[in-house]
Parts: sequence; structure tokens; C-alpha cells
Amino acid sequence: MTRFLVLAAYNVLLPLFFVFAFPGWLMKMAKRGGLGTGLLERFGKFKEDSDYEKQGAVYIHAVSVGEVLIAIKLIKEWQRQHPEERFILVPTTATGHEVAIEHAPDAVRVIYSPLDFSFITRSVFKRFAPKQIVLMESEIWPNMLNVARKMNIPVSIANARLSPRSEGRYMKLGLILRPLLEMISKLCAQDDEDRNRWINVGMAAEKVVVTGSVKFDQDGASVLVPQKRDEFTEMLAGLQHEHDEPVVMAISTHAGEEAWIANALDSLQSKVLLVLVPRHAERRAEVKSDLEKLGNAVVLRSDYKDLRGASLVVDSTGELRDWTAHADIVIVGKSILGKGGQNPTEAMAARVPVITGPNMQNFQPLVEDIKRKDGVTEISSEQELLDAVQMLLADKELASCQCDAALEVLEFHQGATSRTVDELT
Repeated sequence: MTRFLVLAAYNVLLPLFFVFAFPGWLMKMAKRGGLGTGLLERFGKFKEDSDYEKQGAVYIHAVSVGEVLIAIKLIKEWQRQHPEERFILVPTTATGHEVAIEHAPDAVRVIYSPLDFSFITRSVFKRFAPKQIVLMESEIWPNMLNVARKMNIPVSIANARLSPRSEGRYMKLGLILRPLLEMISKLCAQDDEDRNRWINVGMAAEKVVVTGSVKFDQDGASVLVPQKRDEFTEMLAGLQHEHDEPVVMAISTHAGEEAWIANALDSLQSKVLLVLVPRHAERRAEVKSDLEKLGNAVVLRSDYKDLRGASLVVDSTGELRDWTAHADIVIVGKSILGKGGQNPTEAMAARVPVITGPNMQNFQPLVEDIKRKDGVTEISSEQELLDAVQMLLADKELASCQCDAALEVLEFHQGATSRTVDELT
């Protein structure tokens, strides 16, 4: 199928999809606090006069919180190597935008990503005249690519990944996808398997390079290593019993997993402090209710008070990295009842032993490599989770060896951020 036909079909369907999705999209933005933070920017409307905008920056498109944090890591290394370079960071979600505003370097311009209508994207590109566009991980927006092509703006994908499941879907859409991939100048893949998958779905082999994963890179000045915060230490102390109980932390959990984990560890209630960090902070009321139904006392991070023996629900955004530094064990969410898993590497970088469920497809082959070296514990039942927690708490040498093994695997990705910058400059 030609590029013209693909774009024609897309632009017929896009307005229909927008009309049906817009009300739900507004509700989600309102729920996540995004309505008052530049909604009109999505339509290419800005408060600032265009005459005062600096042009010629690198335009980095990142959708979610995770991609924004990876983009910031990339920007910091890019600035270190090329201090004269300017950047526009373009998140899609309200939470991603909030994190970008809070954590991006001062010189970085943060705007909401425009809707993928050609006339909106064109107006934004004319306003900022980006020298190049960098898409994070696997974002392919047809009109963005086509407008950039017409304006002679090169487009690259950084930290590109493609799961086996996505590869299967993309293979079925080969005739539609290939004309879009042809508009991409370079793709920086995380590993050889990602490289092969992208080539299989139609990316030209000469455009694909393996740089390692920016997300998993634990090297360089741009790396944000988990750090303990006095504020968090005080909170945890106010919830512990008379003893200094170890902290068992479940991170980036999805619906149902909090109750599943709490129920599995019920017999350890007086021996450990359970901390739960839901993937979506707006689920706070649901999580609190689920835990209270099990008989757990619960304290929310947003409404903190000292309550001995209570579980803590961290309903905040952008703090996960430093919370992991306070954990004695980390349980990875979306891997038990969800599909795909969440990022385990920040906990591993903090030398915290990690437990996952069986569903870590989004992080293969990394997790498979770590499992082969006994650097992570995988469980599939409540009893197995209980046994794993007890074992890791009781055997400090085992926990330390697991951390060492995980870090050994992560060494493959050291320097990935710098290599990515080298490829994009």
C-alpha cells in the first residue's frame, strides 16, 4: 500500500476516532489534573507569542511518565556532550507533562504533544522549527511523520523496543506500517532482538543500530540513582511497629494486585511494613478500599499520618525511584495479574532484591537473562510470594548474590545513553 493511501485512510478514520474518544479523553485528563495545564497546546495554541519562541531545537516526543523520564536522562547526557543544544520535551499524558515540568532541566521547553492532525502538527513545527525530531521507544504517529518529511525534518526513534506480541501485530499490518517506517531516518534499538524485530516488520536494516537501553543504563553523570529521602524515612518510621521492620514494597501495581499481594503477606503483617505504589495514583481510593476490606489499616501518602502497623499507599507521581531506595524487597507490578510487567531495574540499581510475577513480557530478554543468572525471583502464587519474601529476608547472603547477578546483566546497557546521543548527533 502506498504512503498516500495509508495516510488517506488514517485521515478519514482519525476525526471519527477523535469525536468518539474526546469525551473520555477529557474525563481522563480531568481525573489526572491535566485540564488546567495547557489543554489548548494540544490544538497548537500557545500563550506565548510565536516571535519569542527559540527555533532550531531538538524536539523529543515522549508519551508517558516512563518515557518522559528516559527522555530527560537522554537530554541531560546530550547537554553534557553538547552544551549549546536546545530541547523541546513533548509529553502526551497529563502525568507525563507534570513530571517533565518538575524534572526537566531549566533550559528545556516543555509543551503538550499536539493532536496528530496535519494542520495542527504543521503549525507547531512552523512555530518551533525543530532541527530534528526524536520519538521515544515505539511511537509512530502518521501525520507527524509525514509533516516532518515534507518540512525536511529528520525523525529518529531512540531507545526503540518491540515486544514479540507487538511484532506479531505489526507483521499483520505490514502493508500499512512499511510506508510509515520509510519516513524514519534512524532507529536506535535496545538490543539485537529488538533490532531483528524492527527489521522483520519493515524497517530498513541499514537504518537500525543497537545502542542498548537508556532506561537500563546505570552509567554516566545523567543517571538518577535512587536516593533515600529524609521525608520518606520519617514517614516509614511513623508506620512501623516498635521494631524496625523491613520494608516490602510493591511498585507500579495494577488493578487487583495490591489486594493479592497484601493477602499473600497477611501472616507477616506484624513483621514487615507493606508499601504499595500503584502505577496510576488516581486509583488511590480503590486501592485503599481493597486493602481495608482485608482488614489492613491504610495510610495514603497524600494524606499522611502516623499510624503504627498500617500499610502505606504511595499515591504520588515521579517519586517511585527514590521510594525504591527505602525497600528491603521490591515486588514488580503488572507482572502478577497484569500483562507485560513494569521496570525492575531501578530497584536493582539500588541493590534491592526483586520479585516478579510470571508476566514480564515487556522486559524480555532482559529479565530472562537476569533469571538465568539467578538475579531475580519469579513467583506465580500467593504461597510462592510468601515463601520468596521470607527466604530473602532470612538469607541476607542470598539476597546480596541476587543483587550482584542482576547488576552484572545490567552492565550490557552501560553507556547506552552516550551511544544514543552519538548516533543522533
